[in-house]
Amino acid sequence: MNWPFARKLHAWRKSLGVSACLVALSAISAVHASVVYPVKKHHKTPSQSRIQLKSQAMQVASGIHAAETALSPQELAVAGRIEVGRMPCELGAFVSVAADAHVPGYFDVQISKLKFRMAPVVTSTGAIRLEDPKAGAVWLQLSNKSMLMNQKTGTRLADACMSPAQLVVAEAMIKNPPPSLLEPLPVVVSPAEPSQAAIEIPVSTVR
Repeated sequence: MNWPFARKLHAWRKSLGVSACLVALSAISAVHASVVYPVKKHHKTPSQSRIQLKSQAMQVASGIHAAETALSPQELAVAGRIEVGRMPCELGAFVSVAADAHVPGYFDVQISKLKFRMAPVVTSTGAIRLEDPKAGAVWLQLSNKSMLMNQKTGTRLADACMSPAQLVVAEAMIKNPPPSLLEPLPVVVSPAEPSQAAIEIPVSTVR
């Protein structure tokens, strides 16, 4: 037997076997890649940091509410007289006044996109007044109208805002306008007292 030829034949067979194995592995890999395996969905649980942040936010909110509850009986009495609801004002504006159900005595006042957190203020004149010290906003309520002012800029944000009760008073004041403070009060003339001569007794009647 020709030994060099036999060696070449053996090497050729070995190379052919390796190539066949590589082709088979490539085919298996392609099939494996084409198979779509279902993805298991894992329900996310809130992380510990998120829970801590939420707890801290709730503590801050509770602290703010605790600070807001420090109202005197006089301030709460003023809060009880505040007109609430969505009130039309002049120039087509609207102001909404809502009482806080969780913190008695405090109100959320809004006009357009401006929001104010207000509390009652006791005044020497007895006027009904709400203030937002941080924003410098003031809500002044009269018997016939209310107005919203910004003390920092010295501007009036809304005027002639009326609740249904204030509208009734305003219409009554139009029909029966109150006396102006600039006009003098009418002088009341009392009847003239009888003179001394009129009450003297005639001499002829004296005996």
